[in-house]
Amino acid sequence: MTDFESRVLMTGFGVVAQATLPMLLDHLRIPLRQITVIDFADREEELRPWMNKGLRFVRERVTPLSLPRLLSTHVGQGGLIVDLAWSIDCFDMLEWAHNNEVLYVNASLESWDPASDMHSKSSLEKSLYARYQKLLPLTARWRDGVTAVIDHGANPGLVSHFVKQGLLDIGAKVARETDLPRGHAARLRRLMKAGDFAALARELGVRVIHCSEWDTQRAARPKRPDEFVATWSVEGMWEESISPSEIGWGTHEKWLPPFSTKPENGTANQIILSQMGLNTWVRSWVPDQEIVGMIVTHGESFGLSHALTVLENGRPVYRPTVHYAYMPCNDSIVSLHELRCRNYELHPKQRILTDEIVEGMDVVGALIMGHRYQSWWTGSMLSIGAARRKLPHLNATAVQVGAGVMAAVLWAIQNPRRGVCFPEDLPHSEVLRWARPYLGRLVSQPTDWTPLRRHRVYFDENPQAQPDQSDPWQFKNFLFRP
Repeated sequence: MTDFESRVLMTGFGVVAQATLPMLLDHLRIPLRQITVIDFADREEELRPWMNKGLRFVRERVTPLSLPRLLSTHVGQGGLIVDLAWSIDCFDMLEWAHNNEVLYVNASLESWDPASDMHSKSSLEKSLYARYQKLLPLTARWRDGVTAVIDHGANPGLVSHFVKQGLLDIGAKVARETDLPRGHAARLRRLMKAGDFAALARELGVRVIHCSEWDTQRAARPKRPDEFVATWSVEGMWEESISPSEIGWGTHEKWLPPFSTKPENGTANQIILSQMGLNTWVRSWVPDQEIVGMIVTHGESFGLSHALTVLENGRPVYRPTVHYAYMPCNDSIVSLHELRCRNYELHPKQRILTDEIVEGMDVVGALIMGHRYQSWWTGSMLSIGAARRKLPHLNATAVQVGAGVMAAVLWAIQNPRRGVCFPEDLPHSEVLRWARPYLGRLVSQPTDWTPLRRHRVYFDENPQAQPDQSDPWQFKNFLFRP
C-alpha cells in the first residue's frame, strides 16, 4: 500500500473510472473524504458505497469557464487529478495541473467538443498527430516539473509495455539460437540490458507493430435499432471511428496509400489518411485467430513509432510501422454499420455492456512482426468471468483500461517530478507488475502468421489489390479490401 494524504479529483465516472477507483483504493491508503468525483451525469447510485464512507460527488459539467473554479476547489498543491472524462481539453487540464503543482494522469488526449468542427478541419488539423506536436515542446520545457502521465490506459498505455516485454522475449529467444551471424547474440544481450528498445527492434528486424484487439464479449440482450452499443465509451468510440486513420509510418514502406498526408513539420513519423477509421480495415492476428481490425486513431501510432525511431545525423534510419487493429464486439460492429446508415450521426440511444454480458473476453496486445520468427504476440486475454472475479458488474475492457490507469497513477505518485511523460517513458516491468493481477492470462508467444497467409485476390482487374510478394510486411498487404 502507498500512503497518499493529499486530495484526489477524478473527472468523469464512466465504466473505466468505475474500474479504476476500486483498484486505486486497493493500492492507496487515503481517507475517502480526500477524494472528489465530478461528472455531468448522475453517478450517485454507482458511487453510493464510497459516498457513505466520505467520498464527495459533484454533479457538474466541466467547461472552459468552470474548469479553473472546479479544479481549485477540489484539488490543490501536492494533489492528484485522474482525468477520465470525454470532451475535456487535455491541454487546459495539463497546464492547470503544472501551474498548481498537481499530479495529472489521463487515458486519452481529449479536446473540448471534438466533433463540433469536424467538417471544417483538414485531416491534419483533426489528427492526434497535431495534438502530439503541441504536446512535445511541453515535455522539454517542463522536464523537471510535476509529473503528468498522458495517454495511459490499456491501448494506448499497457500496449507499449507489452511491446517492450515482447521485444525482450524475442531477443532472449533469438540470442539462444546457434546459427546466428557473428556478434548478433552479443549485440542483442547488450541492447536488452541497456533497455535500448529502438536499437533492439532494429537489430531484431522488426518491421510492423499492431496493437491488435479482439473483443468477443456478448450480451444476452442484443443491440436494438437506433442504439449504439460499446464496452468502454460510446462517445469516445464514435469520435475515434469518424476521425481520420493515423499510422506510424515505417522506413521500410515503399507504397503510400491514396488520400494520405505525410506531415512535413514536426516529427514526421506518421501518415494520416483522409478516411475514417471505421472505413479502414486491416488483417491482423491474436492468439489463435486471424482478425480484421479497424485502424482508428490511437496514441500508440504516434508514441510507439516515435520512441522506436533510430536517428543518425538527425535523420530517421529505422522506424517500424505502428497502428491499431481493432475488432470490437459484435454489437459494436453492428452499431458502426448503422452509424454509416445514419451519415455518421450518433444514435439517440446508447448503452455500455456490463451485467448483461453472458460470455466472451477482450484480447488486447502487441503483434510484433518482421523478425526471425515472423510474428510474436504479447498481451492480455481477459475473460468476462475473470474480470468479474476482480470487479463485479463491470466488463473485461474496463478492467484492462482501469489497470493501465491505476499503474500510471501509482508510478506518478512514486515519481512526482518527471514532467510530462508518455507510456513509453515509464518502466514496463513496474507497470506490468501493478497491472498483472487484473489482466487475466498474459501471453507472449511466436506465430508464423503473415498478412499473405490466406490472402486472396477476388478481382484480378484491380492492380492495387495485388499483394507485394517480395516483402510481406508492406502496408498494402495488410489492407483489407472487401
